[in-house]
Amino acid sequence: MKSLAELQAIKDRMKDKVVLREGTNSVRVVIGMATCGIAAGARPVLNKFVEEVNAKGLADTVAVSQTGCIGICQFEPVVEIFEAGKEKVTYVKMTPEKASEVVEKHLKGGKVIAEYTIAAQQ
Repeated sequence: MKSLAELQAIKDRMKDKVVLREGTNSVRVVIGMATCGIAAGARPVLNKFVEEVNAKGLADTVAVSQTGCIGICQFEPVVEIFEAGKEKVTYVKMTPEKASEVVEKHLKGGKVIAEYTIAAQQ
């Protein structure tokens, strides 16, 4: 059995590694993590979003979470970004490298990367 201090130390150490779900975040990043998404590489994309949101100091305003099938399996990994008062943005065929760029340019800079969206694929 761990002492309370040891458990608190583990919690503190792992805080930046878990999916962010707390608070009244004005921006939600949702990654499709159904079988199709995981097979297409959604897990590394989810991990990169969590890492980058923490690294850029956006955890107070951006929540990262996962969902099941989004319904557009041919475009996996799929990431949806919901911002209060704005239209949902759907990024498709995401990679960890693209995720880093989305955090920097979209979540931090406010500019949608149109070439990564589903609209650019159609």
